[in-house]
Amino acid sequence: MEYTTQMDAARKGIVTPEMEIAAAKEDMNVNELMELMAKGQAIIPANKRHTSLDPSAIGAKLRTKINVNLGISRDCRDMDEEIRKVNSAVEMGAEAIMDLSSFGDTGTFRRRLTKECPAIIGTVPIYDAVVYYHKPLKEITSREWLDIVRMHAEDGVDFMTIHCGINKETARKFKRNKRLTNIVSRGGSIIFAWMEMTGEENPFYEHYDEILDICREYDITMSLGDACRPGCLKDASDISQIEELITLGELTKRAWEKDVQVMVEGPGHMPMDQIAANMKIQQTICQGAPFYVLGPLVTDVAPGYDHITAAIGGAIAAANGASFLCYVTPAEHLRLPNLQDVKEGIIASRIAAHAADVAKGIKSAADWDHKMSDARKRLDWEEMFSLSIDPEKARRYRAEAKPEKEDTCSMCGNFCAVKNMNRILDGEIVNIYDE
Repeated sequence: MEYTTQMDAARKGIVTPEMEIAAAKEDMNVNELMELMAKGQAIIPANKRHTSLDPSAIGAKLRTKINVNLGISRDCRDMDEEIRKVNSAVEMGAEAIMDLSSFGDTGTFRRRLTKECPAIIGTVPIYDAVVYYHKPLKEITSREWLDIVRMHAEDGVDFMTIHCGINKETARKFKRNKRLTNIVSRGGSIIFAWMEMTGEENPFYEHYDEILDICREYDITMSLGDACRPGCLKDASDISQIEELITLGELTKRAWEKDVQVMVEGPGHMPMDQIAANMKIQQTICQGAPFYVLGPLVTDVAPGYDHITAAIGGAIAAANGASFLCYVTPAEHLRLPNLQDVKEGIIASRIAAHAADVAKGIKSAADWDHKMSDARKRLDWEEMFSLSIDPEKARRYRAEAKPEKEDTCSMCGNFCAVKNMNRILDGEIVNIYDE
């Protein structure tokens, strides 16, 4: 039996090779994964042309996945440096790479990713259109916007962020309901400006069915972009954000009608006490489609530390239903991240994702913590290093303050509670000062 997309296959009861690989990673029965995919509650972004892909599933009852944003910009044009970041991100466990290139030979970089990289690859066609056509924004035509979508599809990207939720009606409501930080989404601001200058409807909204046909042809996952995501705490959960989310819920249903996989993008900045409610609202409006969140950042005052503010929000979001966390680095709001920033951002996001998976009852997550605790009880340093989310850093920290005795650390020495409890329970005598 033939199928067009992973969702189409799931609805027909066909187990694809991608499903088998993804289910094995989750230690899940493939039929259970297929059932989730048939309902749109889980996805496997897998463009038919991305031959180097190592598939992963995103969605309900699955481990929380991590996306890493990278790309070439006018101020940082070194393609090889970006590839080094990509390779480092994959080595550190990121399941997806999003190419946000906004300058230069974007096509070569994008095709290099889909040829060489095993991670899921995503793009934002709006950015690339501005670079590719190299002309004033208002002169780009509706047809040219759509042609870029097909170009990215042919290049093998697995998911595309399409900003189709902001249309003339939502734009009018945005202008009536003033915000502190307006629109902070790059793609959202670009298409809003284009609509204002041309007076035309958002082509991604107006020609949504044509975009879905492209997605169906190549089996691309539609990532419904949130142009009106809040860019500060004050704007969180406002009319513009919720209005757009309602539109995204309608667009989700239309995609499913064509067997196109969907994930929905979510908030950027949000107070901690609003995050859980936002996750539940999205699950209701979008009928359980996987939620992809940027953070959320739980405070606006920590530039240089926004990997931490995002990890706090990401853990809460994922514990309450988000499936996919977009990493945030210490360089957020300040500059393009370097290799070290990328590492810190990934580690922070992985900690958030893992903490959420423990809270969600993902068995493999709790097992990982149990193994670490057992190694700590036995004071098996090598096993602790191997189980660490960042083994290199854990090993380096211990080496930088080498203890007098190998069965202790420089913090407690002979006062080590673990060592002393092991000894006393084994019937040994504990003489802290005499040892």
